[in-house]
Amino acid sequence: MLPLLSHQQTLEPVYLAYLDALEQSEYSGDIDKRYSARLVQATDNSVYQFLPQAVLYPKNQQDIQIALTLAATDAFRSVTFSARGGGTGTNGQSLTHGLILDVSRYMNRVLEVNAEQGWVRVEAGVVKDALNDALRPHGFFFSPDLSTSNRATIGGMINTDASGAGSLVYGKTSDHVLALRSVLIDGSVLDTQPLDAGLLCNPDNVSDNPLGQKLISAVAAVCREKRTQIENQFPKLNRFLTGYDLKHVWNDNLTQFDLSRILTGSEGTLAVITEAKLNLTPLPTERAMVNIKYDSFQSALRHAPSLVAARATVVETVDSKVLNLAREDIVWHSVSDLIQEVPGKVIDGLNMVEFAGDTVEVEQKLASLEAVLTEQFSKGECGVLGYQVTQDKPSIEKIYGMRKKAVGLLGATKGRRKPIAFAEDTAVPPEKLADYIMEFRAVLDGHNLQYGMFGHVDAGVLHVRPALDMCDVEDEKLLRVISDQVAALTLKYGGLMWGEHGKGVRGEYGPSVFGDELYGVLQDIKGLFDPDNRLNPGKLVAPKHTGALYYDIDSAKRGKFDRQIPIEVRDAFPDVMNCNGNGLCFNYSSYSPMCPSFKVTGDRVQSPKGRAGLMREWLRLLEAEGVDVNALAKAKPLGLLQRVQNTLNAQRDYDYSHEVMESLKGCLACKACSGQCPVKVDVPKFRAQFFNIYYQRYLRPAKDYLVAGIEDSLPLMAAAPRLTNFASQNPLSQWVIKKAIGYVDAPALSVPTLKQRLDGHASRGYDLAALQAIPEEARSQFVLVVQDPFNSFYDSGLVLRFIQLIEKLGLKPVLLPYKPNGKPTHIKGFLDKFAKTAQSSADFLNQVHKLGMPMVGIDPALVLCYRDEYREVLGANRGNFEVKLANEWLLNVIKDLPAKAPQDKQYTWFSHCTESTAKPNTANEWTKIFAHFGAKLTAVNLGCCGMAGTYGHEAENLERSKVLFEMSWQQTLAKIEQPQVLVSGYSCRTQVKRFAGYKPKHPLEALLELANI
Repeated sequence: MLPLLSHQQTLEPVYLAYLDALEQSEYSGDIDKRYSARLVQATDNSVYQFLPQAVLYPKNQQDIQIALTLAATDAFRSVTFSARGGGTGTNGQSLTHGLILDVSRYMNRVLEVNAEQGWVRVEAGVVKDALNDALRPHGFFFSPDLSTSNRATIGGMINTDASGAGSLVYGKTSDHVLALRSVLIDGSVLDTQPLDAGLLCNPDNVSDNPLGQKLISAVAAVCREKRTQIENQFPKLNRFLTGYDLKHVWNDNLTQFDLSRILTGSEGTLAVITEAKLNLTPLPTERAMVNIKYDSFQSALRHAPSLVAARATVVETVDSKVLNLAREDIVWHSVSDLIQEVPGKVIDGLNMVEFAGDTVEVEQKLASLEAVLTEQFSKGECGVLGYQVTQDKPSIEKIYGMRKKAVGLLGATKGRRKPIAFAEDTAVPPEKLADYIMEFRAVLDGHNLQYGMFGHVDAGVLHVRPALDMCDVEDEKLLRVISDQVAALTLKYGGLMWGEHGKGVRGEYGPSVFGDELYGVLQDIKGLFDPDNRLNPGKLVAPKHTGALYYDIDSAKRGKFDRQIPIEVRDAFPDVMNCNGNGLCFNYSSYSPMCPSFKVTGDRVQSPKGRAGLMREWLRLLEAEGVDVNALAKAKPLGLLQRVQNTLNAQRDYDYSHEVMESLKGCLACKACSGQCPVKVDVPKFRAQFFNIYYQRYLRPAKDYLVAGIEDSLPLMAAAPRLTNFASQNPLSQWVIKKAIGYVDAPALSVPTLKQRLDGHASRGYDLAALQAIPEEARSQFVLVVQDPFNSFYDSGLVLRFIQLIEKLGLKPVLLPYKPNGKPTHIKGFLDKFAKTAQSSADFLNQVHKLGMPMVGIDPALVLCYRDEYREVLGANRGNFEVKLANEWLLNVIKDLPAKAPQDKQYTWFSHCTESTAKPNTANEWTKIFAHFGAKLTAVNLGCCGMAGTYGHEAENLERSKVLFEMSWQQTLAKIEQPQVLVSGYSCRTQVKRFAGYKPKHPLEALLELANI
């Protein structure tokens, strides 16, 4: 039996009192004390896990001032804070056991763009790519780049002094900070910007904040006094030392001082940054990329210095492991033509070289490099196997998209050991990189470890992720050994262990890099800003006399908790366990399919990463209770009366399972995560597993039975469609259905029905024996149409027109008998029923498959269910039947048909979420098909329409469904004439009809029109 689950992680009394006092103050932001919210913020993109006391979402700077001012009172001086943005840290940078100050939910505005002077003013929570969206119309961009740019915030970039591709030209974030506004530990506000040295003589000239005056004077004095030691001690790197950057607070001739340089890279340990004024870079007028292929990764590394010498803007490298993982991912379809295989050769390394600037400059550099590469290739030098050039900006962005996704792709490595981040942003002088990497590889090879490598060879930064199993105690110990070895190795080569992503828990290596004297200066600076060690305590340094750092390499890791889950349970829930915190599901763009529930709520609990984290804890707590989850999944529900009682007591009795349910029921089951997530986390899969178990203890809502039973009941309702429609579509019935069941806007059955439309048609009257009697050579002329419940019963006209199209193409359609697919039952977690339905349909389809005639389905979600959920649930019992999508089938058909002359017909295709992420080449396929029919088809990349099967029909989801539609679909549809709009998903067409007021055509209907011209 599923027991009540309690986490035992109650809030400390001082934090409860503080949060109660905060709620009574003028603080206007959100305060989230839910265990689920705390769990989601307990991890980032690292191996660490620190459970915070609560999460604060301030709406403005005043909220942060109120929070810190309250905490400055004697009663709350033990309360600690850590500011957080996108949560993309790879070493626990923003993790804390205190309070999280998450500025990403509300403080994400672009406040002012001054194109004339080339600067922008932003709040700390704005996402980097969102900022560039706002700057692009002005001809500028914020140039420091990073692989997590679609979810990393500017505040996070400032606090870690982030950089990435092109830093040799574009620099680090600190190179672009003109001014900062921060809230200090006492709640006061400090503005920092460059100051002439002469102003420092009078504190009133530098700030009107007394604490700020003290900080500026003290830091200026000590950094000037220690100038010689700083110059001698700090490594000479493009990725200069950060946290705290003592060197650059003064300019080279000591005429200008800027405290912002101390704050930039301080990881929130000195102040809470709320606003930034940043300088901007003009967008280049011309860009060109050269993809150079090598026989080995070492060849790529050793060739890189000559590419830098060619004055490239960017030189990025990836190894064969990353390339091979990319080939297996959805991203590869977009770049395969740009990185073509070399016949007879194996590409084991790749350098991506970009030139950006004005047209003449780029063309000259490109021509020069091409001449050199051609000669080297012809002579077999430098391991060059070939190269490709592209000057198409969208193509260049696709290549960068592949490179950025490489970070997460490494997590998709097979086996229990996964490449993880802990020593992966080391920086050494570029000319020493190849030798350094050879030694680094020797260290890892000495431990018999696999690893992936990629990075910014132009800056001497290479990301190396050794594969370890954090559920294995010995591997966790090995992480410490390797960390120490790499820290020593970087010092040997005059480099840094933290060259790009900040220190996080690696502050323990500070003394060996800074030296005792300068490390003492860092401690003094921390003590000036935060004497009680309350801002992100345990990171970088601690004030003197406050003890050792709270956190180090050995701090609590996710694996400590995950290993409490038995291996057989971990294997039963692979999607739950494989999430590595990459956070691609936090992509800010409403035009990205993953993840609609996060986009519409802004709540990280409502995300694939959040859901996977909550499920891991659920599995851990069940094991702590001695419950065998795999046995529980096969158990029968409690008796009805017991489930009624448990449901009635749900408000009284805390059960952690309710928090998991709250997260999972918000999922739209669109399956975009299963395609777009780098490690293919399939939330709908483990969502169904959870529902199946949860409802053994609690009552199911009535709407679940309605959805799960729809496929079985539709044939009965269609026997009297007008009566059914009258009973379901009148206002009184709709009100009753909404109130009693929680279902809204149910579609009307088709009238006439499909049976009536095809009365007497040759496609009806399926007879297996007759089909088996057809000679094999004639069977290629037949097409078997696989019915789905939605199009056959709610849009029968589409099925008719598909059959007419088949006939128009000179083929013979056969309508197969209607068989329930089972998708609705799977979505709602009726797994036993789904297995029976799937097996029944699979048995039938396998029988038909033997005919050797193509089987084609219309609705993408239902067809793809045959390939995914059927294979998952049935395994080998699924058989080998294949149901093609209409576009897949048409691609083969048009090979034998003459192309039609071009016509003045244009269409725009809107994809289904499941379709576009599971089959990313679908847009290209439809485009090719329409071109063959003489028409032009344009595909648009959009997020979710908000319907997602039955999600949008559930009353509790109605508002979110509408907002999702408005986010991307509504404005795009408004720009296109209605006859040109094509939508392949039934649920998407229903949503357009509901909120746009018209029913768009399916691509098949447009093709029939074209065929008839």
